[in-house]
Amino acid sequence: MDEKQPLLVHKISKVISDFFNPLVSLFIFFIYMSLREYSLKDSILYFTPILLMIIAPVVIWLVWNVKTGRYTNMDVSDRVQRKTLYIFIAACVVAYLIFHYFRNGYIDLVMLFILILIFTMQISNFFIKSSMHTAFNVFVAALFFTLNWKAGLIWLGIAALVGLTRIILKRHTVKEVFMGAGIAFVVSFIYLYCNIQFQH
Repeated sequence: MDEKQPLLVHKISKVISDFFNPLVSLFIFFIYMSLREYSLKDSILYFTPILLMIIAPVVIWLVWNVKTGRYTNMDVSDRVQRKTLYIFIAACVVAYLIFHYFRNGYIDLVMLFILILIFTMQISNFFIKSSMHTAFNVFVAALFFTLNWKAGLIWLGIAALVGLTRIILKRHTVKEVFMGAGIAFVVSFIYLYCNIQFQH
């Protein structure tokens, strides 16, 4: 009975952790935002470049690197291996930001702050392997706050739950989860401040 309980907790933690990985959480937010803020046509025009220029290339990059043995797993748990992941994601986001600017004449604020979050995580990675799952889910909570404060609170709860699962699965220490959350809270606070300023 004692052995089944930890095993069940581990399985549930794995499902939560896998489902609310950074790409899926951002995907859910962009779908929610697109449906809430835009018509179907505008949603497709907004989301398709994000899907083709960021989400799909990052998924392909992860799968290819895991299959070739460059990454140990899809979480990229190894701190040294993470360096190339951060660089690749940043390159995809920069390419999208340039594309968006030339197409629309302004910088996509959400993507700009995702880039800032990635750079901050990369700097942190030189000293500590902070939790990317936790960081991105905290930032996604901030994104939800700009549209619906109730959804923001729910996602903040999800971020806390994801952080807990990362510890249970031994992917991160408590310190690494708190570091990821701390970085994301700072970036999120600046993002929310800028978002409010640009609305006035």
